Amino acid sequence: MTAAALHKQSNEQSSVGVFPENWRSVTVAEVAARKPNAIVGGPFGSDLVSNDYVPLGVPVIRGQNMTAHFVSGEFAFVSLEKAKRLAANTAVPGDIVFTQRGTLGQVALVPKGVFKFYVISQSQMKLSPDPQNFDPTYILQYFVSYVGQRMILESAIQTGVPHTNLGILRAYRLPAPPIEEQRAIAEALSDADALIESLEQLLAKKRHIKQGAMQELLTGTQRLPGFSGEWEVKTLSEGVKLSSGLHVLARNCNTEGDGVAYITGPADFPNGAIQHTKFTTKPGTVCCANDILVTVKGSGAGMLVLADAEYCISRQLMAIRVLSWNTAYVFFSLVADSSLLSAASTGLIPGLSRGDILNKLILLPPTREEQTAIAAVLSDMDTEIAALEAKLTKARAVKQGMMQELLTGRIRLI
Repeated sequence: MTAAALHKQSNEQSSVGVFPENWRSVTVAEVAARKPNAIVGGPFGSDLVSNDYVPLGVPVIRGQNMTAHFVSGEFAFVSLEKAKRLAANTAVPGDIVFTQRGTLGQVALVPKGVFKFYVISQSQMKLSPDPQNFDPTYILQYFVSYVGQRMILESAIQTGVPHTNLGILRAYRLPAPPIEEQRAIAEALSDADALIESLEQLLAKKRHIKQGAMQELLTGTQRLPGFSGEWEVKTLSEGVKLSSGLHVLARNCNTEGDGVAYITGPADFPNGAIQHTKFTTKPGTVCCANDILVTVKGSGAGMLVLADAEYCISRQLMAIRVLSWNTAYVFFSLVADSSLLSAASTGLIPGLSRGDILNKLILLPPTREEQTAIAAVLSDMDTEIAALEAKLTKARAVKQGMMQELLTGRIRLI
């Protein structure tokens, strides 16, 4: 088959877009198996209540079990007898579950080899696909794609608490390649999911290791080779200079890069790295690279970031300039100790005073060399974590690109 034939598109335009000539546009009602309760919602409210839950038995699929592509997590259970009375509201491996109210857009596949069957809660709906013509994993991948999610969210009923219903579910429309191509697409996208999951697990492990290292190294519980001596407790005021930020008028700000970069608060460092968009030609307080910035006003009070360059800072921030100690060590110590966050949340309006910061106690090794060595170990861990985060971001972007190409037939696997 030629490349042109592989990418040939039909002239048919449907609600799911242009797709190859041997694909069909189908509704979820057409996807459903020809059997009773192939599309069904959860039981009536009074038919399943918390008093029905038992320590072990048949698992109940609730919202917290819908956070991944597969139904998983901590389950509530009902007795086998109760599950039999709710037989019309059960799901088995290969079924697809949709959230009906709550976090709309949640879609998960019931996995094989875990439980024989499940009861769905009042907030879920179940689809049993026709196994002869539809691959469940393909259906799942379509509904977790951007197009599938947009269809779910845009079709929701917005009165009261946003929700959907069985009629809307039955009317969802999607492209249906031949079953062999569905399986090939599902396999390719599932491989991408496996890579993403492995990176997520590795990243979680590295973060956990770093957290443990911070607890050990920043308290002197574990010493690095070659260091000894008693640690000391100091207040920040003994080794830092604190500068308060100032408000900059909007008319003196721009986004064209004219002047000094201006940051206003946590919105400019959402993931622990500064991502500014504003500049000012009339800066007030300017911090230096390696200053520690702390949010002192608003809901993000107590959040910290290490400045990587010179910035003008708003009155929502203060700059901690370390004078006689290792700056990175001080930064890691403040991050590891949540007392600033706790202090910021004690008042009616979240905030920190200069005294809250300057009177903060810090535990210090006896020499600057040991501070530097500890900071270097933790910085190396941060570098490794940042590299994994970048890989994960790329893997997710690749998966999104694959979905756009494979689920529209622009790239064919068969």
